[in-house]
Amino acid sequence: MNIHCGVDTVEIDRVRQSIEHYGDSFVRKVFTEEEIRYCESRKNGRYESYAARFAAKEAVSKALGTGLARGVTLQGIEMVNDSEGKPMVHLYGTTLQHYQQIGGTSMDISLTHTRSYATAFAVILTKDGEAP
Repeated sequence: MNIHCGVDTVEIDRVRQSIEHYGDSFVRKVFTEEEIRYCESRKNGRYESYAARFAAKEAVSKALGTGLARGVTLQGIEMVNDSEGKPMVHLYGTTLQHYQQIGGTSMDISLTHTRSYATAFAVILTKDGEAP
């Protein structure tokens, strides 16, 4: 088994400014419908939620070993919460294919934020001998 890690930190204010400046086009380019629904439900905490999910997408792309390249896309990485509120990663399309190609067997994500920053840490386990 191999372990692949990725981490990212985002300024919440930069995400807020992007949403306020570009509006719906930015939000829909970066986030899935489920992510938008969740973040908007957070009302006053929506920018922190968007920023944490943006950081998570970047952290996952780094753990995949590609960044946002070679078929790994922002829309192909989705953060959802399980029934206990724990964040989970869903992958789609060419992003999922890349995860499968590197022999991905499981993935975990941790999200956190302060008033100013959101951070995410992703861990991917792969089968023996597989590398990104």
